[in-house]
Amino acid sequence: MFTGIILAIGNIASIQPEGGDCRLKINTGKLPLDDAQLGDSIAVNGVCLTAIELGADYFCADVSNETLSRTILKSAVIGTPVNLELALTPSTRMGGHIVSGHVDGIGKVLEKKADGRSIRFRFKAPDSLARYIAEKGSICINGISLTVNEVDGAVFSVNIVPHTLKETTLGTTETGDEVNLEVDLLARYLERLMKGEAAAKCQGNITEALLQNSGFIR
Repeated sequence: MFTGIILAIGNIASIQPEGGDCRLKINTGKLPLDDAQLGDSIAVNGVCLTAIELGADYFCADVSNETLSRTILKSAVIGTPVNLELALTPSTRMGGHIVSGHVDGIGKVLEKKADGRSIRFRFKAPDSLARYIAEKGSICINGISLTVNEVDGAVFSVNIVPHTLKETTLGTTETGDEVNLEVDLLARYLERLMKGEAAAKCQGNITEALLQNSGFIR
């Protein structure tokens, strides 16, 4: 588990094909690896990866076809900058929100414009994720815990303050770029819980009929 508070910007050092998927070597920049161990989870642009090799300033991880198909790691090249975060510990300050590192989909930057000293981004999420994104709720973008300002269908906006622009890859993210999205973990489980016993048979989404049968609306 993670908090969405980025600790460092690293970059892709090498990409090695491995039997249909790949192995990444990631330069870790200022990420503190003093107490890191083999098998530890490290979030790379919001993707939870397992360290299989550790150096003083790098780690290696295997990336499955499933992960490549669902995240922007599939388009990474040598030198691509990435946001990095170590897994949380019992003493970690919970400054963001609960992030699993399991990316739900890929979004796209529609607009980037100045808003005071901040930068306002507008993103387009996949239609299937729109129901999980709420005004003033939390969302994880490339591993960064952010607050949603506005929502219009599958389009939402966030404001990025100067510190976050400096300490994450959002500072160099431009209109048209793709980003990893992870919706609020609680929203996903709430949807499943609301289906009750029907969850074992229900393959669809929450509907008005389901809400009525569950007593949420009349």
